[in-house]
Amino acid sequence: MGYLMNNIYDVIIIGGGPAGLSAAIYAKRAMLKFVVLEKFLPGGGIANTFELENYLGLGKVTGMEMADKMTKHVNDLDIEINSEAVENITIEKTYKIVKTDKQEYNTKTVVLATGASPKKLNCPGEDKYTGKGISYCATCDGFIYKNKVVAVVGGGDVAVEDAIYLSRIAKKVYLIHRRDELRAVKSLQERIFKIDNVEILWDSQLKAALGDEYLKQALVINNKTQKEKKIDVDGIFMAVGYIPNTQFLGDSIAFDNGGWIRTDERCETNVNGIYAVGDVRDTFLRQVVTAVSDGAVAITDLMKYL
Repeated sequence: MGYLMNNIYDVIIIGGGPAGLSAAIYAKRAMLKFVVLEKFLPGGGIANTFELENYLGLGKVTGMEMADKMTKHVNDLDIEINSEAVENITIEKTYKIVKTDKQEYNTKTVVLATGASPKKLNCPGEDKYTGKGISYCATCDGFIYKNKVVAVVGGGDVAVEDAIYLSRIAKKVYLIHRRDELRAVKSLQERIFKIDNVEILWDSQLKAALGDEYLKQALVINNKTQKEKKIDVDGIFMAVGYIPNTQFLGDSIAFDNGGWIRTDERCETNVNGIYAVGDVRDTFLRQVVTAVSDGAVAITDLMKYL
């Protein structure tokens, strides 16, 4: 046990998005022994966002630019970020064991900053044409559809942002939305209503993706009339929401009905010493500014726990 306690971390931060990187900066300033585990690249999902314009002090900035700024900040502080995927967490009486695809870490506390992944619509043809016409990231794959016809499925902020972004690349953009009004913030709605090459299909759902080897058409059904029509498209972008990245946690952590992690106002879960920050937790607002705040709150409270 003595050897273990000499090699135990104060905190393991799982996830290198805005919440995780914010936690890392605060942990560094507190001179804690810690490491950030990120299975992809630091910066998180914001790197896939075309524009952000509500982060105080930065004004309008691309998601990639913000991700680069955040990553540079932690790199300048010599913060250790290991490229590893966490497989499970074991909770012992006085410490936790974080097992990755490469090794195990013993730690007093854990900060879960694993974010969320795009949700699938689960319509016929979706799996078949994923990567062959169906995408979940407009900023990643939009350039493929220069002067082509695409559709975006959804009506929230992400869907409208994707449609606006794609309108600058594609010849024509259909926005397929199941309701008769958008859920996106008013500023985004005002922008998209002014774009000539965007057509909104109200009260409509994507019933199936059709094609041969590659996607060729979107089969759309009107919810009110039940009429179906086929639309010739080269690409479909799914923007129908997100699911939390919590699959590795098992049942030791408390979740809400949607699978988001429940925390108190200090971002601590039902397990002492385990915190959840950013998009993965049950929270009213999921934005970069709240994710960064969560990271600061969690580490500040975590120091009291230690």
